[in-house]
Amino acid sequence: MSGAAHGASSVEVEAKYDVDDATPLPDWSALPGVSSVGDPEPRDLDARYVDTADAALARAGVAVRRRRGGPDEGWHVKGPSQGGGRSERQWPLGDIADDEADPIVPPAVQDAVASIAAPPLTPLARVRNDRTAYALLDAEGEAVAEFVDDRVRARDERRGVDSAWREWEVELGPAAPEDDQGRATFFASVDAAVFAAGGRHAASGSKLARALGH
Repeated sequence: MSGAAHGASSVEVEAKYDVDDATPLPDWSALPGVSSVGDPEPRDLDARYVDTADAALARAGVAVRRRRGGPDEGWHVKGPSQGGGRSERQWPLGDIADDEADPIVPPAVQDAVASIAAPPLTPLARVRNDRTAYALLDAEGEAVAEFVDDRVRARDERRGVDSAWREWEVELGPAAPEDDQGRATFFASVDAAVFAAGGRHAASGSKLARALGH
């Protein structure tokens, strides 16, 4: 199979937090290895999630989505959380003109989840996100992490239930610590900055889970 068929692979290592609408942004000056914060970058994201009628993907801890907008626009397959991270495979959107309300899942994406979910994959949820992203940079200008301030509007397509909330995410970047202790120390400092600003650990593990009421 080609690289395009397999999809580009990566592992996300991140922390998520719930915040109120008026919560001020954290002060990142005490984060180890972070010397400056990049300019705010607005992103308009629109993700459509799909699953089988009996939620086979959800039961396996897997999410399949088509996201429009942002630097990682495309089709994503996100695996279950393991060892503090979550694997992700990505494919470009391609030239298929699909129905906005009923995304056509490309064959390569269907193949990637074929062992746990047989087609058809039908709409599960829509998550729209007004995101502002900030790069947390080291002294050389490399990204230690990315902080995003998300204002989310979601719809559970199968129950017809709408919801909205604000959350923060901090995801490790290329210049992040590579050892477990260094990462633990970094995220402990992130926690301290978030809690000082009025944030709290996220009550839900993902935007999809929260959209579905979990």
